Amino acid sequence: MIRKRAALAVMGVAAVALAGCSTAAGDDNEGGGGDVVELSMLVNVTPNLTEEFWNELVAPFEDANPGIDVIVQNPGAEGVAAALPRLLAAGDAPDVVQSLPPTPDLAPELVDLSGYDWATSGPLAEQYTIEGKTYMAGIGVQLQSLMFYNKTAFEEAGIAEVPTTLEELDEALAALSAAGWTPIQTGGDWMSSHALQALALPSVVGEDPEWFAHMSSGEVTFSESYGAFIERYADWVAAGYVPTEALGIQYPDAEQAFLAGESAIYPMGSWFAGTEAAAENPAEIGVFRAPAIEGVSDPAMGANIASPYSILSGSEVVDEAALLVEFLTTDETAVVDQLVVDGNFRDGYAYETTALGDELFQIVADTPSSSYTPTGQGYGERRLPAGYSEELNTQTQALMGGTAAADVISAMDDWFAANAG
Repeated sequence: MIRKRAALAVMGVAAVALAGCSTAAGDDNEGGGGDVVELSMLVNVTPNLTEEFWNELVAPFEDANPGIDVIVQNPGAEGVAAALPRLLAAGDAPDVVQSLPPTPDLAPELVDLSGYDWATSGPLAEQYTIEGKTYMAGIGVQLQSLMFYNKTAFEEAGIAEVPTTLEELDEALAALSAAGWTPIQTGGDWMSSHALQALALPSVVGEDPEWFAHMSSGEVTFSESYGAFIERYADWVAAGYVPTEALGIQYPDAEQAFLAGESAIYPMGSWFAGTEAAAENPAEIGVFRAPAIEGVSDPAMGANIASPYSILSGSEVVDEAALLVEFLTTDETAVVDQLVVDGNFRDGYAYETTALGDELFQIVADTPSSSYTPTGQGYGERRLPAGYSEELNTQTQALMGGTAAADVISAMDDWFAANAG
């Protein structure tokens, strides 16, 4: 059932800035002598984020600023990540790029947005800084450390409250298995390590907020910080909590199996709420934060930025580009339109959602920004050596295939020894 959430007032700062720019541009055009500024924006185009969506999104900005024409650039099949380096090399870079989080290698090509309050106070802004500088502004967050669960399965297993610690989760998995349920829904491809990280990161980073830096410098080893969670996941596999055929299950099939009520817990990112909302007659599904081990006072929450925008340093219209990015990341209607279309969330920005979406909104509201952590290889200054995500996935699949936990831990220690420091 779709329910309407109460909306907050439109933020005023963007409206004031837009009004000021609009007046100047409008006067020039009315006089007949002003040139229209063309502002190019390279965007991610998907079945949800169509060219039509992007053009409709920027239309109110163009209406408020008749002296600015936003040109939406479709990167085609190669995508934004591949298109931008090609365009930079050709001297034909866009003014604004969307969907590409800044990296230390890319930072020299981007405008430092540290002087803009709307950029430095936005979602995950501090986490994505590079050498203390802000190079992007985003619209919200995609939560990663989540456990979606089948409410019927929990009732049949006699689980009255969702687990709040890993110890309680272990007990819940045992109860679900005893009740005849497949406790954990996962699969092959990238899903393998996603489930492992949902198990490990809330505790690993909750206990050591500087874990990414410590691992990258070699101050901490994988076995010291992550080894116990590899062993725990191996125990889950041995107990049958993870189905034996998991490695052969593709992402769409895993998703559909859980929606159909064939499994009890689905470790997945917040975008799954959008899939659940569009599904016909899904199982009754709830969600809880992936828990940490008992005693961790501030469990980490894996989260990525949703729709980051950056301005290219080679742009000749940086002021106009900054107005556009401010509009896209602070105007309530623009932000909500983007959140809705791709299933993302931002505290204080409400939209129509399902009961499951309401539960996610509450998790967002209850999670302090200091708890957010990267997943996989990381972002901003919290990054691990290149190739970590692929190696962790390879080793997780080996674990699921029967490789001993000790061998997986040793392989990861060897990988860091060869790549960190």
